Amino acid sequence: MRTYEIAVIPGDGIGREVTPAALQVLQAAGQKHGFALNTTEHPWGCDYFVEHGAMMPPDGLDQLSHSDAIFLGAVGRPDVPDHISLWGLLIPIRRAFRQYVNLRPVKLWPGIPSPLRNATPETVDMVIVRENNEGEYSEIGGRLHQGTEDELAVQEALFTRKGTDRIINFACELAAARPRKRICSATKSNGIIHTMPFWDERFAHATANHPDLHAEQVLIDALAAAVVLTPQRFDVIVASNLFGDILSDLAAAVAGSIGIAPSANLNPEKDFPSMFEPVHGSAPDIAGQGIANPIGAIWSGAQMLEHLGEEHAANDILGRLEDMLANDGPRTRDLGGTATTADVTNALTPSFATA
Repeated sequence: MRTYEIAVIPGDGIGREVTPAALQVLQAAGQKHGFALNTTEHPWGCDYFVEHGAMMPPDGLDQLSHSDAIFLGAVGRPDVPDHISLWGLLIPIRRAFRQYVNLRPVKLWPGIPSPLRNATPETVDMVIVRENNEGEYSEIGGRLHQGTEDELAVQEALFTRKGTDRIINFACELAAARPRKRICSATKSNGIIHTMPFWDERFAHATANHPDLHAEQVLIDALAAAVVLTPQRFDVIVASNLFGDILSDLAAAVAGSIGIAPSANLNPEKDFPSMFEPVHGSAPDIAGQGIANPIGAIWSGAQMLEHLGEEHAANDILGRLEDMLANDGPRTRDLGGTATTADVTNALTPSFATA
């Protein structure tokens, strides 16, 4: 039997609830499809920070480096500033392991209502490819004269040709493999005078090598409106770190709930482990109540299986998830239902055992 070493970081809040739920489904799929996940749990996150003064131990990255993939629940706690939790755990993992692609599929599932009146599963089906290692989320900058009237803060964005080309080329290859063959670049070159014109130039260069693609670039403010007004226009959207982060949350809301949104932090070359996590965050307001939606974590787990080469198992999970939702299966509160995390998980798990 094939065995994969999976580093598990449940993290904080509902991460501790959706992570075991997703693993239950993934393990059941593995039993059917002939593989096993050997999981090693790492109790890192904001609770760990409060106790130890760091989000993970000094050798945390070394511990993770021996895994085939990393499965993350959520990170965040109200009394720990977000920049500490982000820069103490997620960003070091993403950058140390060259996870330069943040892949966020957005799909309106059958049976899930969208806040858009005319949205259907046929009109909301896109993938947002977010640059994940540089862009606006750089460490270049600083603050001066703190606490005085002369206080100032400087934050520099960093766009390299290597980093920009590899993310746009990845997005082009993805778009070329999809039936619609459409790609859109998120830009703001009318207002950001250096980095965004550079991004536009590299997008034009990449798409010139893919004449089969229908390529367009749209200013991010207009693009945000268009994703709401005409979601059927979009297939693959490639964006910088900041634009992709914001746009993918907006698109997830269009698809019914951020609770179902998955993400993959990919090192496409597989030189380092990739990391998979739901988009929703730790949701401390509902943590501990057993009502969190596990679909985002389960879908992220399916992305992990696909990355590991278990495409049949990944497709099996998504197919069963679609059947459950299309046939009035259990729904958590964010989808207008009353089901618990366990209700959703248990509705999916037996389907593998009886297949």
